[in-house]
Amino acid sequence: MNSIGVFGLGVMGANLALNMANKGEKVAVYNYTPDLTEAFQEKHPHENTTAYYELTQFIHSLEKPRKIFLMVTAGAVVDSVINSLLPLLEQGDIIMDGGNSNFQDSNRRYGYLKEKGFHFIGVGVSGGEEGALNGPSLMPSGDKEAYQHVAPILEKIAAQVDGKPCCSYLGKEGSGHYVKMVHNGIEYADMQLITEAYQFLRERLGLNVDEIAAIFAEWNKGELESYLMEITADILTHVDEETKKPLVDVILDQSGQKGTGKWTSQNALDTGVPLSIITESVFMRFLSNVKEERMMAEQELAGPNQLADAADKDQWVELVRQALFMGKIITYAQGFYQYKQASEQYNWDLQLDEIALIFRGGCIIRAGILNEISKAFKEDKELSNLLLSPYFKTILNNYQASMRKVVIKGMETGLALPCFNASLVYYDGYRSAKSGANLIQAQRDYFGAHTYQRVDKEGHFHTEW
Repeated sequence: MNSIGVFGLGVMGANLALNMANKGEKVAVYNYTPDLTEAFQEKHPHENTTAYYELTQFIHSLEKPRKIFLMVTAGAVVDSVINSLLPLLEQGDIIMDGGNSNFQDSNRRYGYLKEKGFHFIGVGVSGGEEGALNGPSLMPSGDKEAYQHVAPILEKIAAQVDGKPCCSYLGKEGSGHYVKMVHNGIEYADMQLITEAYQFLRERLGLNVDEIAAIFAEWNKGELESYLMEITADILTHVDEETKKPLVDVILDQSGQKGTGKWTSQNALDTGVPLSIITESVFMRFLSNVKEERMMAEQELAGPNQLADAADKDQWVELVRQALFMGKIITYAQGFYQYKQASEQYNWDLQLDEIALIFRGGCIIRAGILNEISKAFKEDKELSNLLLSPYFKTILNNYQASMRKVVIKGMETGLALPCFNASLVYYDGYRSAKSGANLIQAQRDYFGAHTYQRVDKEGHFHTEW
């Protein structure tokens, strides 16, 4: 009998199945279309995998309680597959969804299957093709009872850091897919911050691609150590074979997305979280896609276009490094604040220190900073915001002046640095005991009689303006 079944043999599903097989699991594999099943068999023959072309045979080959890992397209396809499986399953069997599903869909599926006597586990999976094969970061949630049955497999195939798997039960319902969603939002922002640092170094300091590649490689040895910094340094060393130009220069500046960053920003509006950096990164992807309009606007709209002081290049490089790290810290602060708010509003009991540990290996946002994030939330379970932890507070106090200089220079020279700017705006807004919201409340009361509270007495008040 097979210990687990993988339904869906696209690149991610195939690699996860091989990962399980390589770790000693007996894996049944199945795909709705037989061509992918045949391709898997031909390309990846393995003594621990067995391919099936009939769904009934696939199901009957599994040990009870049956454990089925779905790797199919998120959305309606997941519901269709689940409904095709149910007549063949028995109560107590476990369905896992490892796709990029919306957490609200996972909430619904959790309740639907629970009513019918089945177990559902939503598994956020990060790490791409390589991670799926060699060890991803896994974010499972749903039935805690059922997780005990699948934990030995999931924790075995996950990335391992310091002897600990980058996989842990996160909470009820679709909280695992929620954690993955915000992970992707942080990923969006981190990529945009690195891009803005690259643009400043190249377009305002006049450094060439090779110089920036070397700078990024050096930065990756220190505070900024991360997978994204590592691959960006590598990307900048690649030369296009046809044109002999840096490959990055022949790639069209229009960025795609699969929606998880947008979902993160939409949920921030629902939960009342100021997620400005991630949201700006989503907006910049939208703006990148109006390429023709931007080309036209460059000819029509005036603006400065000058370099920073060339004589101070080394100083500016360090200022940009500090600004980038500050932006990264504030991005994580916003993302983990969203986790905290969602946990309270949805009654999930998310453990923020555990989430940070899960991200240390396998996933796209893995970075050295995560050890300190985990430590901060472990030492202070009531920590309201990462910015107030002793470690990060010290760095922010030291680096905020650098961020200001970089943002100002960007504005002076007409270089858009939206995520750097959003980081600084959030930092200054958060550290301001008094905001301008009292005037906004007065305006709301004036035109809509919405009332306001006073600083000197309790209650709600209205003025006949």
